[in-house]
Amino acid sequence: MDSSVKIGNKTYTSRLILGTGKYPDNQTMKRAHEVSGTQMVTVAIRRIDLNDKSGESLLDHIDKSKIELLPNTAGCYNARDAILTCELAREALNTNLVKLEVLGDEKTLFPDNEALLEAARELTKQDFIVLPYTSDDVVLCKKLQDIGCAAVMPLGAPIGSGLGIRNPYNLRIILEQISIPVIVDAGVGTASDAAIAMELGCDAVLLNTAIAGAKDPVKMAEAMRKAVEAGRLAYQAGRIEKKLYATASSPLEGVVRLGDK
Repeated sequence: MDSSVKIGNKTYTSRLILGTGKYPDNQTMKRAHEVSGTQMVTVAIRRIDLNDKSGESLLDHIDKSKIELLPNTAGCYNARDAILTCELAREALNTNLVKLEVLGDEKTLFPDNEALLEAARELTKQDFIVLPYTSDDVVLCKKLQDIGCAAVMPLGAPIGSGLGIRNPYNLRIILEQISIPVIVDAGVGTASDAAIAMELGCDAVLLNTAIAGAKDPVKMAEAMRKAVEAGRLAYQAGRIEKKLYATASSPLEGVVRLGDK
């Protein structure tokens, strides 16, 4: 099984990327990260105190020897703020890797496509490894690829909605026309949603609320890990063709019917 995915200049054996927000406490977050097997977690730079030296910052509860930080620009509504946030993250965390979010609507949290392209274009010029959160628009994904993004991360459904993969057909078109990794970001609600994304051929799944907001985040983290692994295996195995009518599971050739001589 091809169990690794290359993002930028690094290869990861886990295809599950997690967040760090909304957990009941930092210990639960840490345990969920451990059982999920994730090797990358997002950190909202605008929502944490980078100068907190108390030992109780969420950054102190991430095993950075096993897990890479993916700073994100959550809360940015224009290209300028997103670019400045990425520059701050690189200075504070010593990483060129960024999850780029430029939101266009406070209610739906859908991305502002025009501002996203503007920010991504500038950040790639500055040698950032850009993973943009985007709508499931194949034309936009192709433009992001063309300007040098390391992956595209189309939404499955609105952030935090838990609605699952609402438009698998758009994702299939994106997968056909994009040569960089495609990572479903946002909307996953439970393990079957993650499995569906992987069965379609997506390279990875990024999620947060589905685990952090579950009744038992640690168990859900384990479920997500298994779902991503199962979905990837199913994609590689190749599902059977869908048919309108039944097909016998046992071959009928050579069967002797009762009453035949």
